[in-house]
Amino acid sequence: MIMMDWLAKAMGLPDHNVSSMVAYGSKLAHSGVEKACLMGAVQYHPVGYDDNYSMRGHLLEKEIEADIEKGLTPFFVVATLGTIHCCSFDNLKELGEVCEKWGLWLHVDAAYAGSAFICPETRHLLAGIELVQSFNFNPHKWLQVQFDCSALWIKDRQKLDTVLHLDPIYLQHSKQDEIVDFRHWQIPLGRRFRSLKLWFVLRSFGVTGLQKWIRGTMDLAEYFADLITKSEHFELFRPRSMGLVCFRAKGSNDQNRALLKSLNEGREIHLIPAEIDDTYFLRLAICSTQTTQKDLDDVLNLMLRHLQKL
Repeated sequence: MIMMDWLAKAMGLPDHNVSSMVAYGSKLAHSGVEKACLMGAVQYHPVGYDDNYSMRGHLLEKEIEADIEKGLTPFFVVATLGTIHCCSFDNLKELGEVCEKWGLWLHVDAAYAGSAFICPETRHLLAGIELVQSFNFNPHKWLQVQFDCSALWIKDRQKLDTVLHLDPIYLQHSKQDEIVDFRHWQIPLGRRFRSLKLWFVLRSFGVTGLQKWIRGTMDLAEYFADLITKSEHFELFRPRSMGLVCFRAKGSNDQNRALLKSLNEGREIHLIPAEIDDTYFLRLAICSTQTTQKDLDDVLNLMLRHLQKL
């Protein structure tokens, strides 16, 4: 990289100018948010969170005001409903009000937890959804749909269509005024037909069946969280959220890293870690239709055996 900089200087190439446009998301937002900003050549400023790991309106507005003072241009905010670290939920209503005040586009990333909104009792987490410009979740993560399937809604689709609309003669067709042409909604010209796989799931399970499935996984997660709470050797990092349980062995971060390495190398179970505020913890998500309470009992016993070997 240094050599490339030297060579650019020797050739008189211009310095790279970073865009003054700024996008925002929680410090717990998925890395894909920051990656999208890198691809779009805009700045990304992560925002802090409260004691419940939720990005709040006043925290966002503080960042916006500071950036405007610097001469920057805030334009885009990603609210996460179900963060990848611990399935926490940003305060959608507060963020929406801030975005409306400052004229920013508010997008919702509900990749995992969005499936749970099929159950009415979870929809309080959608408070403020009317202030959102776009909303996305992945039915393949928790709604029984095979990979890959992503559902995206745009409040005003013409804004997206206008930005990406190119109509050279070789792509024109006789039905273009009668159909929604998705080549204007995305980067590639073509797209896979994912509607059919979603249709089969909805027809096979029905809304009631999918609600039963979601509630069942959350009940199993609560059962596992209770096992952790009662254990002498483990503790919850935070209360169970949706179908995710965040926990750790009582001890140091290094001990938990060693435990995870031992478990995953044993290949009887696979866990993914996370780290928030210098606390390293493990995550267990209920994903299989075959999971039972006995399986979760076995998981706890398995972890105890590996922990004793450390």
